[in-house]
Amino acid sequence: MSLGFVIFLVICVAAYLRLRHPKPALGTAYAGDRVLTLYDSSAQVRSPIGTVNYGEPLEIEARFGDQVQVRSSTGLLGWTNDGDLISTEMWQQEKDLNAKTAVATPESRGHTAVISNLHLEAGRDSPRVRQLKKDIPLELFARQPVLVPTGNAPAAAPPESDTADQSAAPPTDAASAQKKEDWWLVRAQVDDKSAVSGWILGRFINLDVPAPLPDYASSAGMRIVAWFELNPALDGNGQLVPQYLLVGTSGEEGQACDFTTMRVYTWAKTKAQYETAFVDSDVCGKFPVKIDRMPAAQEATIAFVDPGDGSQQLYRMHQTIVRRVKDDDGLAANATKRKKR
Repeated sequence: MSLGFVIFLVICVAAYLRLRHPKPALGTAYAGDRVLTLYDSSAQVRSPIGTVNYGEPLEIEARFGDQVQVRSSTGLLGWTNDGDLISTEMWQQEKDLNAKTAVATPESRGHTAVISNLHLEAGRDSPRVRQLKKDIPLELFARQPVLVPTGNAPAAAPPESDTADQSAAPPTDAASAQKKEDWWLVRAQVDDKSAVSGWILGRFINLDVPAPLPDYASSAGMRIVAWFELNPALDGNGQLVPQYLLVGTSGEEGQACDFTTMRVYTWAKTKAQYETAFVDSDVCGKFPVKIDRMPAAQEATIAFVDPGDGSQQLYRMHQTIVRRVKDDDGLAANATKRKKR
């Protein structure tokens, strides 16, 4: 009887293993945080069982409310919040966005001023790609003004931490309900080997503008949005010193123009300091700004588009003299082979 029972048990186990069909996974998602913690339960009181890194593919095994049970490639099975996962479609969009910024030329550079959310599109309601720590290096590519959602008024200054990009007070009137805020397409260098791209609220970015340009711009009432190096000059010691174009604006964010003011700073050898060589405070420019340098001729051209009428705006710099180029000046943008920035 004992032998018969053992044989019967072996047959039952073999039949179960042969006929059992594992429950198919509910899909694939990707870890959306730098380090995503998995828990042993979906309950409020639970214990961590392990972590997975950003971008790691996870098989979805079950769902319970906003909690998702996932399995990592190493077999780790645990629960996490649905908001901490990136769907397959979003992950592909993020890869496409990252490939786009990898070959583009940045308009300016900076770093995160606070803990900030990186979104797939411009706007607070857009899906979040990843949360960035403070002081993460950023390359900035494009700006987009977006209406502030009802119930969220833009803060006067960045808070100490960013909780899902939500600000404190709701608008108090119809005008404030129509306020816009600046969003920037950025590429963030999250570590030595990887980068991630997305849209970030402009107030959470500090630009890395070379000194002493921020002081010059501040005294002129200009809020810098981008800067560019022009042809270098020689200082009193025969060393090359960069000369700069600054573009910026004044007033509130969310304006239709990417910049409304441009200033050129050249190096004065006798005074050993920068001086304002050119100012135009009556422009409406849209990125990108294209700089064509001709060091041998001590010339450079500056070009951008006016978004109002789509016209091309051209400026020419010869040595330290800058002037706007009109249509009848006869300057062809492609007449001379130039070295582009």
